[in-house]
Amino acid sequence: MEPKILTPEKKLQSLGFKLSPVRPAVGNYVSRVRVGNLIFTSGQGVDEFHGKIGQDLDVETGYLAARQSMVNLLNVLKDELGELSRIKRVVKILGFVNCTDDFIDQPKVMNGASDLLVEVFGEKGRHARSAVGMAQLPGGTAIEIEMIVEVEDF
Repeated sequence: MEPKILTPEKKLQSLGFKLSPVRPAVGNYVSRVRVGNLIFTSGQGVDEFHGKIGQDLDVETGYLAARQSMVNLLNVLKDELGELSRIKRVVKILGFVNCTDDFIDQPKVMNGASDLLVEVFGEKGRHARSAVGMAQLPGGTAIEIEMIVEVEDF
């Protein structure tokens, strides 16, 4: 008997996440732009986690916020592609962490997003990454992430 292969959507569901409609833009921009076989997303924050990491939230909560932000990004990609299995490779993510001036664990926070991508996509979820601290983010969100993915030809 062959092992059952789970789709990325089923893997997300097994991890307790549910894909939902794309969050509306809060300005004059689109949620993603496709150029050839690459999709560049706009940044996605979170509705559930607000405040500064290192003051209002700890690293572990920031990690959870990064996971939720990545789910929001996967919602955008699902909306564009119809199914997440069309993602050939996660190329890069850029994480903005709303944190105090002396906070230095942005990479630990961003591991939430990176770990989720590897859990869902395996090796093709491994990616280049930058994690930077920010003085403030829109609406006081704890995190905002953007990403670049390579997709299969249509």
